[in-house]
Amino acid sequence: MTDEPVQRRDEGALRALVPRVLAGLVRRGEGFDAAEDALQEALLEALRVWPEHPPRDPRAWLTTVATRRLVDAHRSAVARHRREETTYAQPRPAATEEGDDTLFLLFCCCHPDLAPASQVALTLRAVGGLTTREIADAFYVPEATMAQRISRAKRTLRGRRLDQPGDLAVVLRVLYLVYTAGHAGRVDLAGEAIRLARQLTLATEEPEARGLLALMLLNHARLPARLDPEGRIVTLDRQDRGRWDTREIAEGVRVLQSALAMQTEERRPGRYQVEAAIAALHDDAASAEETDWPQILAWYDDLVALTDDPVRQDPAAVLGRAVAVGHVLGAAAGLRETDRLREVIGERHRWHAVRGHLHELDGDLPAAASAYAEAARRATNVAERDHLVRQAAHARACPASGSAPGT
Repeated sequence: MTDEPVQRRDEGALRALVPRVLAGLVRRGEGFDAAEDALQEALLEALRVWPEHPPRDPRAWLTTVATRRLVDAHRSAVARHRREETTYAQPRPAATEEGDDTLFLLFCCCHPDLAPASQVALTLRAVGGLTTREIADAFYVPEATMAQRISRAKRTLRGRRLDQPGDLAVVLRVLYLVYTAGHAGRVDLAGEAIRLARQLTLATEEPEARGLLALMLLNHARLPARLDPEGRIVTLDRQDRGRWDTREIAEGVRVLQSALAMQTEERRPGRYQVEAAIAALHDDAASAEETDWPQILAWYDDLVALTDDPVRQDPAAVLGRAVAVGHVLGAAAGLRETDRLREVIGERHRWHAVRGHLHELDGDLPAAASAYAEAARRATNVAERDHLVRQAAHARACPASGSAPGT
């Protein structure tokens, strides 16, 4: 009988190898779709063979088997078939570093011919190693819908030479979305996003690449305190800051400072640098009460100034700024800021949650309870919904104005 923990470990090892092997096949000139199909067959073969006959070099084994599948699929010329089979029978180490291969694959997944949603889905599949079901769950769509999206993306790339990968701005956005998916639960995926961001800072002098890395590090540093022992969400103001990763915070601050030092009067900090600066101010506070909200508000002012119509083009930034306004200018002022967003995101649970926070900050607990309850009703994530239900119950039970729940 198969040892289940061993099987899970084997599957985890396979998942880590997927982007590197796939990148090697694509870099060698194979079509993306055909290469992934061949690799999937090799993975199935590995799950069958490895428990009893583990290879000395798992990556070379997968590359060899996938290549043989590709050679079998081509069948265009027997001579070529035999030549390639002989060539790939004894795989040699890749000429490039593994991280470079994965970074190359990331740029390929951000090909300019793909729609943004397809870029993200393909990156999560090829670089992150997620299954179609996991990607669908991350974005709250049916598995069949996500499967179609990935299939369309691969069809779009079929027959194209992948020598025109996506531009850096697209790669940064997709990489941040990959990190966000990992930060929401898949810690290994968040770590992979940080690793790729580090690779990216070595490949480009663009300050925004450093800003993104800093933002990831500063947020990731708080991850150990984000959930309590029962797996329930702990808001920022109530987290045990002694559990934050101080080394990761220090690295994030250093990376951010290096990015900001590259700015000029004509070149203002970009989105990721500004968001990283906000995260750094939260991380720098020894307690929630010591948070420098005036500075945070100033950075939010810079963030919303990056777009011509922030209410419609960047409502998340305007919503975050409303919280800062509430802490600096009073809850009533913050609530007025959220009113500007009613038509744009008034149906989203986060809008109601922020209003609950501001009502609680103002001491209006009945209004806070009502807003939290409405947010819980609209939340699609189970952990967030349960957290909002507890927030509503706490507001109802509290006899007097209590401390604000944080953001």
